[in-house]
Amino acid sequence: MSNATALHPHQDQTRQYHAWVLGRAGLDLYPQPDGCKTRDAESFSADLGGSAGNIAIAMAKAGSNVALISGLSDDAVGDFVTRQLTDAGVDISLVTRTTGNERTSLAVAEVRIEDCEVVIYRNNPADLAFELSDEIVTGVSQASNLVITGTVLIEEQARANTIQLMQTAMQSKATVWFDLDYRAWNWPDIETTREIYGFAANHSDVIIGNEEEFAVLGDDFDTFVSRCQRNQQIVLLKRGAKGSTLFAGNARLDSGIYPVAALKPYGSGDAFLGNLVAHYGRNGDWQQAIEAGSAAAALVVSRRGCGSAMPQPSQIKQMQQETAMFPAPVWS
Repeated sequence: MSNATALHPHQDQTRQYHAWVLGRAGLDLYPQPDGCKTRDAESFSADLGGSAGNIAIAMAKAGSNVALISGLSDDAVGDFVTRQLTDAGVDISLVTRTTGNERTSLAVAEVRIEDCEVVIYRNNPADLAFELSDEIVTGVSQASNLVITGTVLIEEQARANTIQLMQTAMQSKATVWFDLDYRAWNWPDIETTREIYGFAANHSDVIIGNEEEFAVLGDDFDTFVSRCQRNQQIVLLKRGAKGSTLFAGNARLDSGIYPVAALKPYGSGDAFLGNLVAHYGRNGDWQQAIEAGSAAAALVVSRRGCGSAMPQPSQIKQMQQETAMFPAPVWS
């Protein structure tokens, strides 16, 4: 098998937006100095975080015209996140600014590899209070891609809005990318998660997650992949330090990683997905897109921060020139 024989979702590059990204954007605080535990911090540095915000910034830095669908509290923290997104080139013109008791989420994330604790505060989260306007529906219908993250599905109204946008995207022949982004503490029980994730997966073209996240869907992984193949859906399994595996039709691509001295374990998945969507949309080449995403992931785990750590194309190219992916990509 090869890239030429793999299943390829439709990409219309004449559309106004390359992608709309739906989900959480928030404030990250990092204990300083690097390597310390939160309890021992002397100070904290700040950055933008949240899966959807990170993905949108990764795409914007990769040169995509990308917009974010989310909610941010109308306060100083929301203003900080707004500035970070705007400075990175993300269109936030239709992000909802909430004025009630909702608050932009906060993560305190240790900058260390071993025993790295991340504490996320998400009481009454503003990102789930986004308003579904006619302008957003129109914008999604004019995009090549819609990227959703699983955390947006935890609340009933946000879930209904998300499903409507997924259906709008499919009707307009946009590619729907579903990042499972499973975090157990968001959900009341596994049965509820399984039902909701299964429904969302049925409305997606590309489904991305790690082994733990795919296990939430219930089926044996091989059975799930076989069903997706019959439904003309694509599965991308993230295997951490072992790389990734793409199942696209009857073709399979096993890819490694770009080895680096990692500073922290988080942020890589968002960098990977943002660059995957951006690069695949431009060249329609799965292997090149996954290689770019993998290089971006390596760069992000070697730096403090998330949003600000998303690399420029020149930095990705330099990484690929100086470091070989290991193991090398193999089609089968």
